[in-house]
Order: sequence, then C-alpha cells, then structure tokens
Amino acid sequence: MSSALTDPEAEAKRTALKVYQSYWGEMQALYADRDGTSAGLKQYAASEALSVAESAAGRAHARNRIYIGEVAVSQSVVTGTDLDSKTPKVMLSSCLDVSQWQPVIADTRKPVELPANRLTKYLIATTLEKWPQGWRVVRDEPQGKKC
Repeated sequence: MSSALTDPEAEAKRTALKVYQSYWGEMQALYADRDGTSAGLKQYAASEALSVAESAAGRAHARNRIYIGEVAVSQSVVTGTDLDSKTPKVMLSSCLDVSQWQPVIADTRKPVELPANRLTKYLIATTLEKWPQGWRVVRDEPQGKKC
C-alpha cells in the first residue's frame, strides 16, 4: 500500500543526491590512499566518472602526491531527470569547494604549491544513472565557473 504513495521521481532525486555526497566521500578516500586500494568508489561511480577518478588519482599517486582534507559539496539541485529511458538518469548541479582539500607530498606531508588563481569553489554538472547495482555517478564535469 505504501508503494502507491511513493513518488518514484522524488525518490530518484533523493537517492541521487545522497549517492553524490557519498561519491565525494569516497573520492576523498581514494586520493588520500597512496596505494589506491580504496575500492569504495565503485559503489558510487561507474563509466567515465570512475575511469577519470581512478586515472587522475593514479597520476597524483605516481607523483608521490596524496590529498588531505575535505571536499564540501553544497547547493546541489536536480537540473533534470529522465526516468523513462532504458537507463534512468538524474542530472545535478552543485557547488564544489576544494579549498580545504590539499595535495601534499605523500612521504613528508609538505603542501604542494598551487596556482594562486585556481578556482577552489566551482559549479559542477553531474549525471547519475540507475544501474542494476544502484545509482552511480557516470559523469562529473567542472563548469569553470565560480559559485
């Protein structure tokens, strides 16, 4: 009976927003783990987003870099849904704040110098898809605009 009262679109939006927060928690773990053994990201990311994250973290680790601190995700809003397609989708726009997420040299924990003009709070457009295993971030694209 309760399923008749459940709004599938509202549920998809709620779940997508939760998954996106968890995705960034796992991204922090992946970048902080020099061995790259933090496999939790696969629970929240797939396809292009997973591939890009693993290769970018791998490049950082190969240069003896890890990232410490936190990424803050705020102002997340659902910008669209396509729940009737073969693979249901939810699109988000968020503000990503990486100002407290710092690259350091893994051995010494000395901060890596970063350009003074880098964007530390920016808009990011995200696409999540509902896979058999659950909702996954498949695309996470910085928009190059401050938020």
